[in-house]
Amino acid sequence: MSLSNIFAISGSAMSAQTVRLNTVASNIANADSVASSVDQTYRARKPVFEQMLTQEMRERGWNAQGGVMENASGMGVQVAGIIESDAPLQPRYEPDSPMANEEGYVFYPNVNPVEEMADMMSASRSFQTNVEIMNSAKSMMQKMLTLGQS
Repeated sequence: MSLSNIFAISGSAMSAQTVRLNTVASNIANADSVASSVDQTYRARKPVFEQMLTQEMRERGWNAQGGVMENASGMGVQVAGIIESDAPLQPRYEPDSPMANEEGYVFYPNVNPVEEMADMMSASRSFQTNVEIMNSAKSMMQKMLTLGQS
C-alpha cells in the first residue's frame, strides 16, 4: 500500500463516520416524538458499513468470511445502507395527549439516548483518529520530499 492510498482510506472512513453522526443526531432529535400508531412512529436508524475491496480481491473471490490474501488490504469503507431498528416501540398510556389513539395510547420511538450518546462518542473519536492518520501521512510525505535536499 502506498502512502497516497492512506488519504483515500482515511477519507472514506471520515465520510462513513459523518453518516453515523448524522443518524445519531436524527435519532436523538426524534427520541421524544410521539405518534398515535405503530406505523407512524419513528424508529431508530443505524448505518451499516462494508469494506471496499480492490478489483483483484473481487476477482479472487475474497470476502470477510473467506480467506485472506497475502499483502491484501481494502480500499476503505463505505455505507452499505441505513437500517431501522426492530426493537419494540414504547407504548404509553396518555389519554389526555392529542396524539393518543382510541385506547388512549401514544407510541414513542425505540431510541435509547444512552446508546446514541455512546455511538456519537465512538464516531467522533473514530473521525478524530482518521484526521490524525492523515496528518501523520502528510508529515511523512513532507519528510520524504526533504530527504534529497541535503
